[in-house]
Amino acid sequence: MKQIRKISARFIIVVSLVSAVTSCKKVVDVDPISNEAVNNYYKNYKEVSVALSGCYNGMQEPLINEWQFTELRSDNARQRSVNSTTNVNMELNVLNLYTAGPSHQQVYNYWLAMYKNIRNVNYVLRSLGVTYQNGQLVFGTPTATITEAQRDELAGQALFIRAYHYFNLVRLYGGVFIVTEPLEAAQARKVNRSSVNDCYNLIVKDLEAAVAKSSAKPYNQITSTDLGRANAWSAKALLAKVYLTLPVPRAADALTLLNDVIANSGYGLENSFARVFAINNEMNKEILFAVRYKAGLVGLGNPMANMFAPASSGDAVINGDGGGFNYPTTSISTAFTTSATSFSDARKDVTIASYANSTTPLYVNKFFSKVIVAGDAENDFTVLRFSDVLLMKAEAQGYDGASGSSVGLINQVRERAGAGNYTTGNFTSAFYKYPASGTSSIASSADFQAALLKERRLEFAFENQRLFDLMRFGQAVINMQNHYAAEYSTYYSRFSPTIPLATLQANINNDKLLLPIPQREIDTNTDIKIPQNPGY
Repeated sequence: MKQIRKISARFIIVVSLVSAVTSCKKVVDVDPISNEAVNNYYKNYKEVSVALSGCYNGMQEPLINEWQFTELRSDNARQRSVNSTTNVNMELNVLNLYTAGPSHQQVYNYWLAMYKNIRNVNYVLRSLGVTYQNGQLVFGTPTATITEAQRDELAGQALFIRAYHYFNLVRLYGGVFIVTEPLEAAQARKVNRSSVNDCYNLIVKDLEAAVAKSSAKPYNQITSTDLGRANAWSAKALLAKVYLTLPVPRAADALTLLNDVIANSGYGLENSFARVFAINNEMNKEILFAVRYKAGLVGLGNPMANMFAPASSGDAVINGDGGGFNYPTTSISTAFTTSATSFSDARKDVTIASYANSTTPLYVNKFFSKVIVAGDAENDFTVLRFSDVLLMKAEAQGYDGASGSSVGLINQVRERAGAGNYTTGNFTSAFYKYPASGTSSIASSADFQAALLKERRLEFAFENQRLFDLMRFGQAVINMQNHYAAEYSTYYSRFSPTIPLATLQANINNDKLLLPIPQREIDTNTDIKIPQNPGY
């Protein structure tokens, strides 16, 4: 079952989706509720539940732009056309080239969409009596008439959503505005940026509470009405990723959480990689959390199939043509090992497809399904998967030898993707699991980190994780400089006027890994001076 809510700036559109067990027959009711009356609206469990469902749907809007900051600024994606002068393509090119400035419209649109949904979450938490005071969460008296168990159930989910948004914000912008309650405009202008550490403190506190308050039912006991909602297991997985990302990582704490998810959650790998993303297998046992979409001409469909399909392909690939965005690079296309006679990586055909009648034939296939009208695909967008839990455990453990359990976790993910046992030959001619000894084994910590980072790239390509992974591993700058060099002659040299490779490589540094704080936020605040990120 999908429970999805459409939120605009002025209205919360409440969409109650009632599904049969087979998830193929759904009834939709639409009831608009004015945001201006929100102070008097959330009075009981049902009304808070409806508002929380609106927060789930509010997670869709940032995804329209998120790939631009995570995939396009990594070695996974580039622009289809180098010299287009349309505003859209020029905005995308400067992101790919790391020359975007504080006035970039999409940088602001993403920021605005995130804070809009954080505001929605804060209304829910206020009605539940949950506040953030002096660096701690306080569970006070709800304003809504609600039992303690009901309050905990809803608060755990709301805190997960808020933590998820702030986690993305702090990774992309650095220290941001900590807003934990609904504010009037005059109040909001008094809030300045917080430190990265303070932002992470909020994220950790929110997720710790989400772990404690949310349902810990194993996967096979979750009812169809609750599939897709955040629970204790998704909160533990996200908190583990936060622990690994902290300025001072807490690997041991992450490992405790990940071991618990692996041993007790009931989640696990799907038998095939393709089944993870199949629209007739949504919210399967591998998906701990996803942003959900609903096709069917109700305004809740996923636009990514049309956004990423080949441009100017008409209806040959998908009804309504494609945008050609998020175009796969040569390096991601060739990173998957395929063989005509031996083991091949099954993830490639699921991740990338090709349209033969095009000069730029590659496109992202992972979130692709047929549509009746453009922008109305069924595909959910995966946020946390069980394979991520396995690879995070390998990361948290670190290298423990060529035959150790960390390499074994990588091999578990590779085996599901079609890797066979290594006997002889090389890893470029066939797709193998890493052997426990010999010249093709993982023999050092440096080799282990490179293998783990590569595996994450292949497993989560175009799931908006690549740049975050490179940053967490401390490899983003050198990796992108090497990427520019590798694809300079075939792509980056074609820009007019020509950009010398040295200039292109100099564009990216540790400062520029962060996006700028939107200039509009700085210029329109007449009460306080908001500092810009270094380098902008």
